[in-house]
Amino acid sequence: MSKKQGKKAFEKWQDKVEERLKKAPERKEKFETSSDIEVKRVYLPEELTEEYMEKSGLPGEYPYTRGVQPTMYRGRFWTMRQYAGFGSAEETNKRFKYLLEQGQTGLSCAFDLPTQIGYDSDDPMSTGEVGKVGVAIDSLEDMEILFDGIPLDKVSTSMTINAPASVLLAMYIAVAEKQGISPDKISGTIQNDILKEYIARGTYIFPPKPSMRLITDIFAYCAQNVPKWNTISISGYHIREAGSTAVQEVAFTLADAIAYVDAAVAAGLDVDDFAPQLSFFFNGHNHFFEEIAKFRAARRIWSRLMKEKYGAKNPKSWQFRVHTQTGGSTLTAQQPDNNIVRVTIQALAAVLGGTQSLHTNSRDEALALPTEESARIALRTQQIIAYETGATDTVDPLAGSYYVESLTDQIEEQVLDYIKKIEDMGGAVAAVEQGYMQREIHDKAYEFQRKVESGEEVVVGVNKFRIEGEKQPELLRVDPSLGKVQRAKLEELRTRRDNDKVQEQLAALREGARSSNNLMPLILEAVRVYATIGEICGILREEFGEYRAV
Repeated sequence: MSKKQGKKAFEKWQDKVEERLKKAPERKEKFETSSDIEVKRVYLPEELTEEYMEKSGLPGEYPYTRGVQPTMYRGRFWTMRQYAGFGSAEETNKRFKYLLEQGQTGLSCAFDLPTQIGYDSDDPMSTGEVGKVGVAIDSLEDMEILFDGIPLDKVSTSMTINAPASVLLAMYIAVAEKQGISPDKISGTIQNDILKEYIARGTYIFPPKPSMRLITDIFAYCAQNVPKWNTISISGYHIREAGSTAVQEVAFTLADAIAYVDAAVAAGLDVDDFAPQLSFFFNGHNHFFEEIAKFRAARRIWSRLMKEKYGAKNPKSWQFRVHTQTGGSTLTAQQPDNNIVRVTIQALAAVLGGTQSLHTNSRDEALALPTEESARIALRTQQIIAYETGATDTVDPLAGSYYVESLTDQIEEQVLDYIKKIEDMGGAVAAVEQGYMQREIHDKAYEFQRKVESGEEVVVGVNKFRIEGEKQPELLRVDPSLGKVQRAKLEELRTRRDNDKVQEQLAALREGARSSNNLMPLILEAVRVYATIGEICGILREEFGEYRAV
């Protein structure tokens, strides 16, 4: 690329930015440092060479190394989406409203373990677990309480739910309908990433084949009916929490994403019909510069995969849009206030890496669910980064750093090596069935733990700089009687709903599961008549079977 061509490419980009600014102005007319030095929208090398344009390019342009939007946070900040959910729907609704009042800009819902694996609160399998690690949701009635007074056309909601994602999405759609809001007006994300459950987390229900069918059914249904919804959040977060490296996090996440795209294309969907609704979920970990490079490399790899491997033509299909959560596994029960510092550094790395959405963990999460005060501090951490640091005033501020660019290139190279290995095995599903990714993660987790125990890796407050006899902070405790209360509510619901209609819809769902029809409309009808998550998943368990780890 000649100097003249580079200049022309930049002028063309500037014209696009000006058009965008007419619709979405930047937050300020002029950005300056505290010394009144003007901050430019983007900083570039003196000459836009062909190599530079291929590797880094311009913000909001292929290959998106420098961000998916041309103005990034100068236009608007990332979505500040604090993860919340505990006990009953009533308690979690109060926490949601509290966080919105404190300036949160999106909701993120945690569900309890029985909900995550498709059991009702009165199932024997749920004993002792109701409401413990998230909110208990048995039926549409619980979902109505959860979002009572929260207009679903004004707030986007992320739901960390995988195996029964279709059921929770159906409940959300039904709640919106009851608020008078049509499905095309709601926005949010379901995690819906079953492959990483087999690899790293364990809240699976069905075997891979029917699980992939449910996922592609959601893709197809939402493309037609819920266009603003992100139909999957392909998660590296839990892969990293299980002990992977940053390279493995990116590689295994993208390998899973390839499997989902392949399954959707095999089901007859056009890539540009569903790819713009794909999103990703990454971990914000401790190695500051590696984390920044990780995001940049992932965007570049994904854009090339979608354009070159799958022939996607819509630029939105090429964009790697990511939600980030700071690293839960890095938090320590010892000296929990140290976690505020860890989370701040991890959050700043995610912002400098160009995340679209962010959750900051609370200082006490290694001990219990966060208190209100801890949740507020975690949210304030994001707000201070956004409003006080200047990190958001220019796009991709560390571009051109010899170190960051080298890390970006090396992460990309190693990720592509992993992806090739997995594709040679037959893809992510085959690699999961062979236990390949699980073994790779276990080996790295063991290696790190060995280094911590030997003192080679320092964890402040744990194996160095310890305090003897430190006091435990005040913790949030879930009401132990919640399980009993939830079971009583469920029994009362079953006595007053129209059980003939419930049985009729469950029978229709069974027939649908035996066919190749899209199951989302049938699940939605079952939800509307107040069939429970356990009843719906029970039918699918009977028809699809249950996955057993090798």
